[in-house]
Amino acid sequence: MIKVLFIGDIISQVGCDYLRNNLPRIKREHGINIVIANGENSAVGNGVLPHSANFILDCGVDIITTGNHVFKRREIYDYLDENPQVIRPANFPSVCNGNGYFVYDGGKYSFCVINLMGVVFMDPLESPFATIDRILKEVKADCYFVDFHAEATGEKKALGYYLDGRVSAVVGTHTHIQTADEQILPNGTAYITDVGMTGPFHSVLGVKPECVISRYKTNMPTRFEIENTECQFNAVVIEIDEKTGKSNKIYRLNIN
Repeated sequence: MIKVLFIGDIISQVGCDYLRNNLPRIKREHGINIVIANGENSAVGNGVLPHSANFILDCGVDIITTGNHVFKRREIYDYLDENPQVIRPANFPSVCNGNGYFVYDGGKYSFCVINLMGVVFMDPLESPFATIDRILKEVKADCYFVDFHAEATGEKKALGYYLDGRVSAVVGTHTHIQTADEQILPNGTAYITDVGMTGPFHSVLGVKPECVISRYKTNMPTRFEIENTECQFNAVVIEIDEKTGKSNKIYRLNIN
């Protein structure tokens, strides 16, 4: 069995520090083989920077996925080309920096991690359904793992069933709220609508509540500040049969 730990959106330096303090123990306790984390909000002030990506990798993460904030900081553009284990959504235009998937060499198996972004209530990118069909034809691997960074729960669930039996797992990110619908779909694909986030516990999606409340009350631009307080660690552990690529178990982690 391949045991995969997928960590929900890491928020700013406080989330990175909490990751560093907890990841070694979690890997040891759960017998993890591969660690994947969404790092698109890992930089202080939003987005991802080379510094925050390197910090996450140094903590013991093998592959970093991203999402709609991946290109917020220009400093990351060349880094994406130079560090293929840090990926951006595959349905961005091909002229964009970076790649939408990474094939991890597990020795006895190859493990392809694919990043996709939803298009409902989000940017008008290529259909994630068309994108994933193309990648599955082009890339040969023993297992395929999808981080679907999307807003709409219906779009996430639809992609899960569309890929059931074709990929090992479809995990949702972006909303920063861990859902309780983890399951193995009928044909062996592990699924959860949203893994959640790693960052401030007493917050609104990682941001100080008063900042978000002010935005809602006034409709005026508000500078979002990160709450530097008690943290949470949201993740899922998925067990995958390396011979069949099917998943046989998924469970959530919610540590604070």
